[in-house]
Amino acid sequence: MLSRILVIGGTGMIGQYLVTASLDAGHPTAMLVRSGTAIDAGKAKLLEYFKSRGASIVYGDINDHEGLVAAIKQADVVISAVGHSSPEQVESQLKIVAAIQEAGGVKVYMYAIVSSELRFIIYYY
Repeated sequence: MLSRILVIGGTGMIGQYLVTASLDAGHPTAMLVRSGTAIDAGKAKLLEYFKSRGASIVYGDINDHEGLVAAIKQADVVISAVGHSSPEQVESQLKIVAAIQEAGGVKVYMYAIVSSELRFIIYYY
């Protein structure tokens, strides 16, 4: 059975590969992106490419708790490609976890850590 995947940070350096892998595996895939993302020509082109492959674009922001919860309620698996190297980015990860807990129904939360290598931390609910 295919899982509904939500990728947060899907237009970033790592996120775009996660979205591609999810789509390649046939999962219904959504991307949470900030509304201003489409202003950047390169990211707008990337969004159009992902939409042409069947990805859903959900406009929202990690700082909008209700919107984040609403997006997460549509997913079985949440993948965060938001960074972790600054206090603000760590706080963003905590906001995602709080929204997952409120939304319920998420089976897996995974976030990517990039240092000298790419690693994933996976939490099963």
